Amino acid sequence: MIKKRERLEIIYDILVLINNNHNQMKYTPLLRKSNLSSSQFDKYIQELLEKKFIEFSVVDSKKYYRLTKRGFEYINKYKVILKIIEDFDL
Repeated sequence: MIKKRERLEIIYDILVLINNNHNQMKYTPLLRKSNLSSSQFDKYIQELLEKKFIEFSVVDSKKYYRLTKRGFEYINKYKVILKIIEDFDL
């Protein structure tokens, strides 16, 4: 059975992808590695920008996404939640 990723997990996955790429990732590789359709991906990116979990910068006419302090905080707090779930076998 294939497990569908939940919204919070998708957000976590996108943030971790950016973090694991030296906190700087271009749109297309991030889209590809996120395993989302482009329309789904765009909705998540827009939400992450609005909530200030990520920001973007343009370098040599290329757009890069980076985590903000809030993005790093989300990753850390999500890991705590995963640990609780694991500890209580939920």
